[in-house]
Amino acid sequence: MKKINLIKISVLFVVAVCVTGAQAQQSRGYRFNDQWKFFKGDVAKGEKLATSDASWRTVDLPHDWSIEGPFSDAWASGTGYLPTGIGWYRKTFALLPAQKNKTIYLYFDGVYKNSEVWINEQYVGKRPNGYASFYYDITKHLRQTGQNTIAVKVDHTDFGDSRWYSGSGINRNVYLMAVEPVHIAVWGTVFTTPQVSAEQASARLTVSVVNKSKTVASATVVADLVDDKGVSVAHAEEKVQAKAEGESESKLEFAVKNPDLWSVEYPALYTLRTSVVVNGKKTDEVTEKVGFRNVRFDANKGFFLNDENIKLKGVCFHDDAGALGSAVPKAVWQRRLQTLKTLGCNTIRMSHNPHQDYIYDLCDEMGFLVQDEAFDEWAIGKNKWIKGWNVGTPGKDGYSKYFAEWADRDLQDMIKRNRNRTCIIMWSIGNEIDYPNDPYTHEVLNTGRNPQIYGRGYQAGNPPASEMGVIAKRLVQVAKQLDTTRPITAALAGVVMSNLTDYPDALDIVGYNYQEYRYADDHAKYPQRVIYGSENGKGYDAWAPVAELDYISAQYLWTAFDFLGEASAWPVRSSGAGVIDMAGNPKTEFYYRKSLWSAEPTTFLSVAEVSKTSRGRGRGGFGDAHWNGTPGDSVAVFCFTNAENAELFVNGASLGSKSRSASPQKMMVWKTVFQPGELEVKTSSKNEERGNFKLTTPGSAASLHATADRVTLKADKDDVSHIDITVLDKNGRFVLKAENEVDVNIQGPGRLIGLESGSLSSHEDYKASKRKLFKGKLLAYVQATGTGVIKITVSSPGLGSHTLELNAVTP
Repeated sequence: MKKINLIKISVLFVVAVCVTGAQAQQSRGYRFNDQWKFFKGDVAKGEKLATSDASWRTVDLPHDWSIEGPFSDAWASGTGYLPTGIGWYRKTFALLPAQKNKTIYLYFDGVYKNSEVWINEQYVGKRPNGYASFYYDITKHLRQTGQNTIAVKVDHTDFGDSRWYSGSGINRNVYLMAVEPVHIAVWGTVFTTPQVSAEQASARLTVSVVNKSKTVASATVVADLVDDKGVSVAHAEEKVQAKAEGESESKLEFAVKNPDLWSVEYPALYTLRTSVVVNGKKTDEVTEKVGFRNVRFDANKGFFLNDENIKLKGVCFHDDAGALGSAVPKAVWQRRLQTLKTLGCNTIRMSHNPHQDYIYDLCDEMGFLVQDEAFDEWAIGKNKWIKGWNVGTPGKDGYSKYFAEWADRDLQDMIKRNRNRTCIIMWSIGNEIDYPNDPYTHEVLNTGRNPQIYGRGYQAGNPPASEMGVIAKRLVQVAKQLDTTRPITAALAGVVMSNLTDYPDALDIVGYNYQEYRYADDHAKYPQRVIYGSENGKGYDAWAPVAELDYISAQYLWTAFDFLGEASAWPVRSSGAGVIDMAGNPKTEFYYRKSLWSAEPTTFLSVAEVSKTSRGRGRGGFGDAHWNGTPGDSVAVFCFTNAENAELFVNGASLGSKSRSASPQKMMVWKTVFQPGELEVKTSSKNEERGNFKLTTPGSAASLHATADRVTLKADKDDVSHIDITVLDKNGRFVLKAENEVDVNIQGPGRLIGLESGSLSSHEDYKASKRKLFKGKLLAYVQATGTGVIKITVSSPGLGSHTLELNAVTP
């Protein structure tokens, strides 16, 4: 295989949303999420029609049964001390008139995990990977008249199988697609361009045409590209002889003059309509969103988008959302991504697996560059902590037991599903596969600096590190058979070890996890290697190389959001690594990062007891935005700003000015003692005021206050209103220390789908209608179940109640 020049990797292409996206699916099918029957536990002959499901629960998908709890230290810390097990889903339905005598595909965006599917008692297939999207042609198993029954068994009995929370069940969207015998294959469009510029883009479209009939079909493949004003900017068509009971390929080309280029600031998208016409009749059409842009990585100059050199300001995240588990409505992620936009983030690492389809839709629409990642482990299992991080004996259950049989297909399907998306700029074949001694080892571990290592030094009984190079080469070859327009990467944790293997050389660009100290030496030693930070801490020392070195283009913070799992010992059941908590509230570290990343004027204060400031940034060391305590206590006051100077005042008295440039960490810190009243900072640049921030000592908790991020709510089970609940004193000041229990009552066509406080150790029932506040806040997620007025009342003993109304409308 011809090796890509790593000094200057050019990736020039146009990207389209594949048929797995919500819009593309709906263009020739519909979501199949409503009114499924669910039973938690194993059912003998659960696929048999004679087995009654009358007593099973009725649920709408996506559905995650693990988040229903209860929390217990009998389960694994890695997955949040939540239960797993076996579950069964069934759905009985009749074909609609428009679906009869069609080819029918049943498409799952993901099922965690070990799913097996039956149609009318006929076994159609299995998929071990809980994050893979997959589909089945179920046509031959269906009855054209009468009822049909789908049965799905989900086996998640390996409860300690992940290093983070995965959830259990059919936790993503399901689609039913009905097409004519001659149609476009699922994942059957590949849309690229060899050249893209502001003046012109030359496009190539490859379309796979499926013919389920027993005779050759003379077909025409037609493609139309339409801008956001509805104007056609390009058209192409080609005749193809669709072979009987087979798949044929059509290749189309066209040019677009003066395309609107997709960028982080202006994510311009077009609509691509690809159709198949047989005997003058349109038999299929796929509607997709596409965008034009060019990308390249340079070993010396970093990353370029549309020929502009930019720094990748990235975050990693998993796909749960606290109270909602892994079955998260689109609107929740939309709000989360908007918060990341405010942070100054422009790129996301989908750690450490493919995510929900609509997240990629949102990234396309909102302007986020994406690293899509396939695996967290390969042929040999990693440590999965059961009793707490680095506590006791770890388990080894996980994806490794399926890797030999399924890895190539899982990687292929990830790329097929998403290869046409504008947002994706690289494919990752693995995360920390080379974590030293977990499992691979090398003699070099007896020497040198190894910031990430399990155990001490070289461990002769572990598999040799050289095995990674062999597997990496195979996975890269599999990936490049499907997509040569994007570089292949991986996130390396043990670079000192991997450098002595073929692993890094198999990659186009090499991610370093927490290995900033190696950047300069490795750049000098491997001048053709593109190096970037694929996972990094939140201190300034991890950001400085990106800001200061041309050849380091990226940083991906661990993490954007706190998440379930990867927990320390009981009772803690979640990770607090995020700059945003599980309720979506920005933490102090968020504003520090914003002051480094965002051009928007930023000024923020936080206060911590001096004894707590040594606990480490990102874990509470900066304290919170509050001015409260015991008079005379020693405190540290932190100011995070992108202004040049800041002056701090306590009750109007100045504590002096400080310069941002004089601080090695690009923050200002004052030591003082607490006294009730007002803490204020005023910031300036070049003698011009840039901002101010005030904190006032609150009184006792006196009332509840609730606000909704949207008062008009679509009744489509995608939309969600976020109800932010806070506690105020009698003067309307926020009371951070309030921990009252709050009850949420819903009247009208709505339902409460979760309450999240952001606490990492609360064991309250996530499906209950009441929950304790955490740091004075609580978030309620409300969905519409129909149209009309939804009345929401929040109340707490001694704090009264607060009522607000939402208007649920037809989508």
